[in-house]
Amino acid sequence: MTADAQLLTVPEVMDRLKISRTAVYDLIRTRQLASITLGRARRIPAHALTDFIRTRLEQDAA
Repeated sequence: MTADAQLLTVPEVMDRLKISRTAVYDLIRTRQLASITLGRARRIPAHALTDFIRTRLEQDAA
């Protein structure tokens, strides 16, 4: 699986962003962070996390 196709779990995103589970789900709920549901599992594509970070950096720079 390539890095672009990698799917991250919520705990992995929590660890990478150093935020709480609730904060990750809030980002998903508000559509700031894209995700997919596989059965009962929520997964975040690695590229979606990268896009989220890039967007936040651009907003902060403006």
